[in-house]
Amino acid sequence: MTTTLAATTGHERGTPEYRRLGAALWFGGIATFVLVYAVQGLLPTLAGEFGVSSSTSSLVLSATTGTLALAIVPLASVAESWGRARVMTWALALSALLALLAPLSPTFGVLVGIRALQGLALAALPALLMTHVTREVAPRWLGGAVGLLIAGNTIGGLSGRLIAGAVAEFGGWRAGLAAVGIVSLACTVAFRALLPPSIGVRAAPVRLRDLGAPLRVHLRDPGLRCLFGISFALMGTFVTVYNFLSFRLLAAPFLLPGALVGLVFLGYLAGTGASTTAGRLGDRFGRRKVLWGTVLVALAGAWITVPDVLPLVLVGVLLLTIGFFGAHSVASSWVGRRSVLLPGGDPSQASSLYLFAYYAGSSVGGLLGGVAFDLAGWLGLVGYVTVLLGTALVLAVHLRHVPAP
Repeated sequence: MTTTLAATTGHERGTPEYRRLGAALWFGGIATFVLVYAVQGLLPTLAGEFGVSSSTSSLVLSATTGTLALAIVPLASVAESWGRARVMTWALALSALLALLAPLSPTFGVLVGIRALQGLALAALPALLMTHVTREVAPRWLGGAVGLLIAGNTIGGLSGRLIAGAVAEFGGWRAGLAAVGIVSLACTVAFRALLPPSIGVRAAPVRLRDLGAPLRVHLRDPGLRCLFGISFALMGTFVTVYNFLSFRLLAAPFLLPGALVGLVFLGYLAGTGASTTAGRLGDRFGRRKVLWGTVLVALAGAWITVPDVLPLVLVGVLLLTIGFFGAHSVASSWVGRRSVLLPGGDPSQASSLYLFAYYAGSSVGGLLGGVAFDLAGWLGLVGYVTVLLGTALVLAVHLRHVPAP
């Protein structure tokens, strides 16, 4: 494939550039989710260490995703004109350095503050990663490429939890977070080394006051509004379940040891295959059908976890994980495709808005899920996520009646 052709159509699957880009995005996704979600498996430990409730302990995660959500739209829109590769590299490096500071926190409040700063440092990264895929990959392979990115997110989410939890078992939570910082630095180096030169046209400089017009373009589109709502509901569900699953399994009637509870996060591996498979199925059979099916799988999985039977809990969490990552893969790639068809649309800002909803779901949705868990236990939590997934399903069905722009 010639450079001119690549610049016109994007990288084709099977080319060396596509493979390098896929590997770089893999490491970028790993680094992002290692940094953001490593604390999730440590929530029971932090609750005991600092003497806070289960819902309060989740602030160490909600602080990161909350500041990330608030900053993602303006930062990602402006940062693209500074050069996507440069901004993504610096975002990863700064976040990794903050991760190395987190273990030194003397109080719970300081830890939450450092985690909030990590969210600000990472704010431009998720949207730029998604935008980079949209601008660098040939359109017919976009679903699969986004699936690769989300698969990296999956591995990052899994490895962050496992590394932090395993190291914490022997050296305490501070050693666990330090190990995560080291891993994220290594992923940053690999990301920068593998990322091929950009073939997309560099965005023109953007001022914050110029963001209003394209913002209105995206928010007026009924299809994008549905996808943003789906993003919020899906992530609120997923984070709620994984935030408080450890609390349930450590308590009666399960009373599992902490090391064994940490292995539950191996269910993330199912998300790796689900994200890539759903992206390709969406390209082949239609995104609407795949989106409906994956949301229903997640809903079924949530209710299977209700009985106090360990095999059922594990199967249910596995199904919820498959459904979540499959739906997220389809919805996120759909945002980029729809935005480029809108007059005045901008894939970068559309991706930023999608991820704003995504991380707001993690922050706000996860925090409210903790309140449901504290008040009504696991059954109350499942009732709460049923409302979220039911909302996602209604919005997904409504997409059937939304005309193409």
